This record gives sequence, C-alpha cells and structure tokens, in this order.
Amino acid sequence: MSSLSERLTRGSASQPAQIDHARRLVADWQLLADLSFADLTLWVPLADGGWWCVAQVRPLTAPTSQPEDLVGAEVSGPAAEPFVVAHRDGRPVTEGEPDWSGSTPRRREVVPVRHDGVVVAVLARDTNLAATRAPSTLELTYLDIAADLCLMVSAGTFPPEKLVDAEMSPRAGDGLVRLNSTGCAVYASPNALSAYRRIGVRGDVVGADLARLTRDVAVDRVAGEAVAAGIRAAAAGRFPDPMDVEGATATMLVRALPLQAPGEEAGALVLVRDVTDVRRRDRALLTKDATIREIHHRVKNNLQTVAALLRLQARRMTEPAAREALEESVRRVSSIAVVHETLAGSREDVVDVDDVLDQVLPMLGDLTSVGPAARTRRIGQIGELPSVTATPLVLAVTELLHNAAEHAFRDGAPGSIELVAERDGEDLVVRVRDDGRGLPEGFDPVASDGLGLQIVRTLVTSELDGTLVMGPPAGDRPGTEVVLTLPGAGRLRR
Repeated sequence: MSSLSERLTRGSASQPAQIDHARRLVADWQLLADLSFADLTLWVPLADGGWWCVAQVRPLTAPTSQPEDLVGAEVSGPAAEPFVVAHRDGRPVTEGEPDWSGSTPRRREVVPVRHDGVVVAVLARDTNLAATRAPSTLELTYLDIAADLCLMVSAGTFPPEKLVDAEMSPRAGDGLVRLNSTGCAVYASPNALSAYRRIGVRGDVVGADLARLTRDVAVDRVAGEAVAAGIRAAAAGRFPDPMDVEGATATMLVRALPLQAPGEEAGALVLVRDVTDVRRRDRALLTKDATIREIHHRVKNNLQTVAALLRLQARRMTEPAAREALEESVRRVSSIAVVHETLAGSREDVVDVDDVLDQVLPMLGDLTSVGPAARTRRIGQIGELPSVTATPLVLAVTELLHNAAEHAFRDGAPGSIELVAERDGEDLVVRVRDDGRGLPEGFDPVASDGLGLQIVRTLVTSELDGTLVMGPPAGDRPGTEVVLTLPGAGRLRR
C-alpha cells in the first residue's frame, strides 16, 4: 500500500501545501470521529471522474458503520454524487435517505476539505444508525462540537497548521470542557471533572473562568500562567500548543482548540488528560538515562587513566618486546575508552561506529613505528550499532588495522590501508585490506598463535557471531584482505 502522500497526489491534492493540510487532518481526525460517533473516510477526485478513498478512521466511542477497509476503494456514478456536489459547491452535503443496503444501516454526510480557498478532498462521515437512541447531554455536546469542527474543516480553519502528536494528545473520552467566547466553561464531561479534582480544584468547573481556575491550582506559577494564556488564546481563535499543568498531587495535559465555525457562536474546546503516571515514568527514565551516561563517562575516565599508566610504564621499559606489549595494551584500552566516551554523550545505547573509528585511526600512527608511512582511509559507512555490537567490532577492526600497519610493509615502506564497510542484504561486511607484501608463505590464519589475531577471532566468533576470512585481495591485487561478516548487523544501521 502506498503512503498517504502518494495516494493524495493521485487525486486533486497535488500541491505540497495541500498534501500537508490533508496529512494534518488525518493526523488529528480521531478526535472528530470520536465526537461524531461516526466513521470518517477521506476521498479525492480522479481524472476519470471517479473518487478514491485515501484514508479511513473508526470511532472509539461508537460501533463502526464501515467494518470493511475502504482505503483504495473507488466509487463513481450515483454513489459518488454527494462527493461531486460537496466538492463543486464547497458545502457539506447530507444524503437524503439512510443507506439500508448493507449489514449496518448508516447515514452519510460529506464535508469539503478546504485549504487556502481550494477544496482539495472531501470527508465522509458515516454514522451507524443501528445504535440510535435518545442521546445524553454528553453525547449532544459531542455532536455539537463535531458539527462546529466539520464547518471549520469546510472553511479551511481546521486542522491547525502545526502537526499534532496524536499519540500523546488527549482524546475526547479522556476529558472535555466546552467554553464560550469569554472563556467560561459551559460544559465539562465527568472525566474532565475528575481530572480537575485530581489536580486540586474543589469548586465548580462549569460556570468558572477555566483559564483562571487552571492557573490557580498550578504548583509552578509560570507554567500555570502559560496554560492559562493558551486557554485564552483558544477562546480568541488561535491554536496553542498542548501543555502540562502540575497540581499538588497530579499532572494534567491540556490541549485547547478554538471553535470558530462560520455562522455559529464562537468558543473553545479544552481536552484534558491525567498524565501523572506517564510523567512520573518520564522523569524516572530521564534519571536512569543520566545515570547511565554518567557511568559511561566515569568508565571512560578510568580507562584513560589505565592507558596513561601503561604508557608511562612502557616508556620505562628497556626490553623491546615488553614495551611493544604495553603499547598494544594502551591502544586496546584507548579504543574501549573512545566507545564509552561516545556513549557518555548519547541519549541512546547506540554508538556511531564511524565516528569512533575516525578517533581511533590517528592512534595507530602514535603507537607503531611504521604506521605513519601507511596511509589509512575509510570507505563506506558502518552507521550506528548497539553498544554490545559496536565495542567488540571497534576492537576487532582496530587490531586488524594495527596488524596491517605493523606487518604489511617492509622497513617503513609507503603503502595504503583501506577500511571498507559494505552491506550484503541484512549482513554487515567489513574489509581491511592493504597493498603490502601479503601473507607469509604457508601462513594459516586459523592456526596462527599471534595474540592480535586470536583476539580478533574471539571477538568476531564469540561476541559478534560472525565469520573471519583472511587472504589475498580479489583481482590479483597485491597485499592482504581480511573480511569480517556480521549476520543481521546490516539492518541495525540508522
């Protein structure tokens, strides 16, 4: 199935601004479906005179009237006549008689979706008539607000210009307050009253200035003033951002919307949601995240201290083999420290491996006598990987680069070393190749007892569940190529 934007461009909504307007409507239309107790479908006209359904949503407050999936369906002829009239005349159209032909009787209203004076699509509201009964005050209020929002859709004043986070936005069932043009509450749903009671309101909500009432119970006066200003802005016809108000024992998310339907009394809709537990979990996660990053920072500092001590000890060694062993240890510890330094600055447990390698590569020239003569370059990108994968991969690659710099070139002869990152399906393939003298006669990488190669084999097979292949490069090129293949790591790249 194509994306919503692609489906819209097949119809009349071909301009980017028109597509964005339709996308914002779809992002926010669950509220309209719930208030209408109706299924919503969005239709665009086609070049052949037909109409194509590009999006659909069902209400959470009533039984659906459209159990089948209509996205991708096309209609034409008499069935599309209400769409044609609404699109041509730019006004809502209600079908004269209910549709009794299907398993669920329904009544349809078609609303033009206008943007900058141009009707770019039509919105169909299908109400299930099987559940018809005497509506309560809450349901009448819902329907009244839905009617105002539909008129605003038709006039092009809804949805707001800023895309709403539908996942966090309060729903109609979470709590709803209707305001008149002065900002006075004329209706509050039971859930809204409960939410206001939990943040500390003791008096009546209905009949009160909601902005002042909300501000007075806020623990943080600045945040209370901001929420109050947002409620007043909605009553004045603007779309403020959703905001939290924290009371003595609870936290409430407030979203205010203007109700400025043409020909109707102005007012505002305030949606509220008790987010006390959500915000408590958010604060706990932030604390945990800060603690983890502090741990990574301290581990990095400790590793750098260890590396400095080993470096000092290496300088005091007179035995070349012992000095070389300590210098190799410095390089390995420093590589791990760079990974932890990256994690200390990240808010996620992922590592930008390319950034780490760019910091590690200059160390090779400092820790080997022949390294400066060998030019090292990186080709391709490994990307971001989880730290459990990134740390052993960086260590393995560092070992291979160091081995190439130490052993591939005779007596500091110039040469080049390439670090190549590729993807083979979902597998990550990392190649370290040089143009040096190649492997010694009869050399067996599997049987080799070199410490560096043993470390690489252990890291690749045990930590990364990968494979290691060493041999001459393809195409009769001189030198040596080591290929690391990590199954499944290619899909982890961000």
